[in-house]
Amino acid sequence: MAAAKKAVLGPLVGAVDQGTSSTRFLVFNSKTAELLSHHQVEIKQEFPREGWVEQDPKEILHSVYECIEKTCEKLGQLNIDISNIKAIGVSNQRETTVVWDKLTGEPLYNAVAAPVSPGPSDPVAVVPSGSSVPAAGAASVWLDLRTQSTVESLSKRIPGNNNFVKSLTGGARGGVHCTDVTNASRTMLFNIHSLEWDKELCEFFEIPMKILPNVRSSSEIYGLMKISHSLKAGALEGVPISGCLGDQSAALVGQMCFQDGQAKNTYGTGCFLLCNTGRKCVFSEHGLLTTVAYKLGRDKPVYYALEGSVAIAGAVIRWLRDNLGIIKTSEEIEKLAKEVGTSYGCYFVPAFSGLYAPYWEPSARGIICGLTQFTNKCHIAFAALEAVCFQTREILDAMNRDCGIPLSHLQVDGGMTNNKILMQLQADILYIPVVKPSMPETTALGAAMAAGAAEGVGVWSLEPEDLSAVTMERFEPQINAEESEIRYSTWKKAVMKSMGWVTTQSSESGDPSIFCSLPLGFFIVSSMVMLIGARYLSGMP
Repeated sequence: MAAAKKAVLGPLVGAVDQGTSSTRFLVFNSKTAELLSHHQVEIKQEFPREGWVEQDPKEILHSVYECIEKTCEKLGQLNIDISNIKAIGVSNQRETTVVWDKLTGEPLYNAVAAPVSPGPSDPVAVVPSGSSVPAAGAASVWLDLRTQSTVESLSKRIPGNNNFVKSLTGGARGGVHCTDVTNASRTMLFNIHSLEWDKELCEFFEIPMKILPNVRSSSEIYGLMKISHSLKAGALEGVPISGCLGDQSAALVGQMCFQDGQAKNTYGTGCFLLCNTGRKCVFSEHGLLTTVAYKLGRDKPVYYALEGSVAIAGAVIRWLRDNLGIIKTSEEIEKLAKEVGTSYGCYFVPAFSGLYAPYWEPSARGIICGLTQFTNKCHIAFAALEAVCFQTREILDAMNRDCGIPLSHLQVDGGMTNNKILMQLQADILYIPVVKPSMPETTALGAAMAAGAAEGVGVWSLEPEDLSAVTMERFEPQINAEESEIRYSTWKKAVMKSMGWVTTQSSESGDPSIFCSLPLGFFIVSSMVMLIGARYLSGMP
């Protein structure tokens, strides 16, 4: 029998989406933005003490390998030629730091993620082991700086480390250690006006500038893929890595929010609402952050954004599943909420480790209030979904006050947007339309768009017609404005009740709000890619 012909498509672009709870590799048709195939691997989280979140760096790295390998296999089953993948983009989780040995590639400790941002005055957190690192490390692409002979020498010097070093480096020759402006702007070490590491900030936080990566645009060729030949994903060897964006900036690009005043909200483990403020920095007076939105090319202008974040969004669904056991899968939450269609006066404030914007209140803790004997798990499920929407409303209100022009609609993306009850609740609580793309993976799409548009690649034009495969679903408010305001004001009352629960801060209690100022390190993505992001930024008022 003759072999099946490979499908002929436009140039393809891949994207690594390394998030807080999972890693994915997705491949898009650059002419239509159609998602052709993907693979996802869930990442474990460890909670050694209250308020501390950690992840295994090796697990993260190997999840990237696995996702690329499995996606390539799936494309082969679809008779799609993977040699047509012309570029790779990377979108990374932020707010996570790994310290690693630059010679061996060995992480010195778990990836440390602080679950709530204490605010702009508190940039560094203590690691449980006793060593200390800032709670925000700039993302970096590490395309092995070592030669093959250096790798072999290291392997001889470090007994038992031969396979690990080789699996990381692949014996690459040459390379680059760099980050993009969106990630650099989240470290509190970067001047968001000059777009350079700030000497005074680095001296203040005692960070040696020589360990910091070079800062480049979000869309240019940084280097070429180089993966261990023991993996089938090595078939992508030589493909340019040409897009690099922190996850929320990637989603802004994926939603085509290129105009001043356009905003998107991503519903993932947390919620992140970004509003494009154009080429000017707008500094918030209502608890939001000013950040770099993107810089799509070496010679292209930089664009800025206001950002507000919700600590717990999808994570509250995971908590209901893993901690309370009232659902077996995350998808069941919609079914439970649909059974009752109301929280029956029950309000759930999931401030498990404090509150993000606009409060920045680390003393808050989660509460469920308004309970009666009639309340059951369905009402709590509904209240959990409402909590995500109420928190988004608080950020949107702050953003409207800072920008001066209220949003007429909200563009949304992320895995939780598949929940239709959640989307309708969001429209009701905001009292404006919510617009959802048919393909919710806009974070990965943004990274792919940046990679495909890079000079020297040129397979994506960043024009609306390049998203012809993406349609929009619109959710209109279905309640009156008065009811929306009453529910929102009751939520605000519940939020006030959640504050002030933590009244002491001591190392013995394991409180995460202990800070010091010691040097940081950057995690290795080795000859592949894996970006560990950052959460703080300079340029604050």
